[in-house]
Amino acid sequence: MEILLQVLLLVVGFALLIKGADFFVDGSGSIARKLQIPDIIVGLTIVAMGTSAPELAVSVSAALGGSTEIAMGNVVGSNILNILIILGISALIVPLAVDKSMFKRDFPVLLLTAVLLPAMALLFGDKVGLIAGIIFLVIFVFYIFLAVRAAIAYRKSGAGDGESKIKILPWWQSILYTIGGAVVIVFGGNMAVEAAKKIAAACGISEAIIGLTVVALGTSLPELVTSLVAAKKGSSDMALGNIIGSNIFNILFILGTTAVIHEVPVPAGGYVDMLFLLGITVLLFIICVATKKINRIAGGTFVALYIAYATYLFLSMPAQSVA
Repeated sequence: MEILLQVLLLVVGFALLIKGADFFVDGSGSIARKLQIPDIIVGLTIVAMGTSAPELAVSVSAALGGSTEIAMGNVVGSNILNILIILGISALIVPLAVDKSMFKRDFPVLLLTAVLLPAMALLFGDKVGLIAGIIFLVIFVFYIFLAVRAAIAYRKSGAGDGESKIKILPWWQSILYTIGGAVVIVFGGNMAVEAAKKIAAACGISEAIIGLTVVALGTSLPELVTSLVAAKKGSSDMALGNIIGSNIFNILFILGTTAVIHEVPVPAGGYVDMLFLLGITVLLFIICVATKKINRIAGGTFVALYIAYATYLFLSMPAQSVA
């Protein structure tokens, strides 16, 4: 009976996520149109931070509660899932064009975060502690500064972006949709995560695996739904920016904040997951440089890689559980 209740809560959480993302994309997209801010900047900042709120809540709560394996696994697992599943599925539905500005600002920072995470963990004795956390937060502040500066330059240039199908709404409606949608996304995401954690725990899945898969999937649902909704509405820049921004936000701000509060040790098998994240981040960069877009072939490849990764995790579960 308890399992059935959790399944019901999981479904309700998904429904809230879908509707919340719909409002959130419409509201934030409308604000971008009004302020003449490009979709890519909105996706990299406002949307990325809004959809990453569940990761922040879960990671900080997990660290404070001593469940550090979930905190680390949540961030790494979410970033892997963002690239392979969310970008993969989005590209299968609507191929995503890559804005050339991303190669100068966002991809270098994304690659840096993927390299810094295992490097910092190795440097500080298999853990991400206070010093690493502060370094991550300083880089994050600098990145936000670059994004804001780009948005101001775009607005001053008077450039327009007519590709998005998102309608311009009245100010009150834009703000209400953005804030209300974000609240519904966080509430629905938390409901889905808690239900998924209880279902997984009842099935005997270890905390590390739960963090890398179930919790990562649950906290990445806002990114998935928001990116799909944005792509469907013709705002591929917002869809791609959401994922790139979320991955940067997850490591630099969420893991940085978590590490400042409580050091986060690397769980058993953690370096394998970090190196896998680095590998697929490099693959994403190569594909974007070579084709200037993420097409359906790349999308299918990403999804296939995640299936292989998830299979590896579950096949190695007994060994990690023992560890």
